[in-house]
Amino acid sequence: MLAAILGVVLLLQVGPVQGEPVPVRFPEGVTHGFLVLRTLQGKDVADGELSQFVRGDRVTRRLVFHFRDGSIQDETVVFAQRGKFRLLSDRLVQKGPSFPHPIDITIDGVSGQVRVSYIDDDGKEKLANERMALPADVANGLLPTLLRNVTRGEPSITVSLVVATPKPQLVKLEVSPEGEDTFSIGGLKLKATRYVVKVKIGGVAGLVAPLLDLQPPDSHVWVIGGDAPSFVKAEAPFFSRGPVWRIEFASPSWP
Repeated sequence: MLAAILGVVLLLQVGPVQGEPVPVRFPEGVTHGFLVLRTLQGKDVADGELSQFVRGDRVTRRLVFHFRDGSIQDETVVFAQRGKFRLLSDRLVQKGPSFPHPIDITIDGVSGQVRVSYIDDDGKEKLANERMALPADVANGLLPTLLRNVTRGEPSITVSLVVATPKPQLVKLEVSPEGEDTFSIGGLKLKATRYVVKVKIGGVAGLVAPLLDLQPPDSHVWVIGGDAPSFVKAEAPFFSRGPVWRIEFASPSWP
């Protein structure tokens, strides 16, 4: 019922402030890596595989998490890197026991068409299909890439995010550097910038969400700087009112 109330209130929110797309300072290339998803207490939840290829100035990235309980999160994002990063398309699929409400959301960043297929509380499949006026700063599937390209010392950036409530809606993400943390690789000590990611719903909905306990918790992303900035780890919920999980690089093991 609370989710339904928030869905109605979201319709009353004022128009969000437009953010600027992040300029390309470090163009993306071919990548194939492996990740692990853990609880904040260190328990392994899922194993992830990241693959990325480039055709001209068009980048396609796929990240799949295979959960220990058989669940799947599968996201494929396509974006352009012509001077500034721009989302072209994004598809996110979540299904299995780890996700109380399985969902399949497809975003066309060019036409603004957003399609959401989901399972409601009664176990029935529903479909929401809308054309939205998407701003140029939509960041679905792109946040770690954008943070690698943020100029050090920049106080904050604001980007847009398409969320399903289950009706597709736009919210703003306010991303700010929060400090530096030290981590080690063997005997090597390194520092990473810790960014805090706050969801700004805006308007009347933003006032009501905390009262209904529906304000998403803050997320965090760690990025190492220098001449070759790199993602280090992230802590974020994967769905509304879900637990905060930690994403880190996986170390291969050999028989």
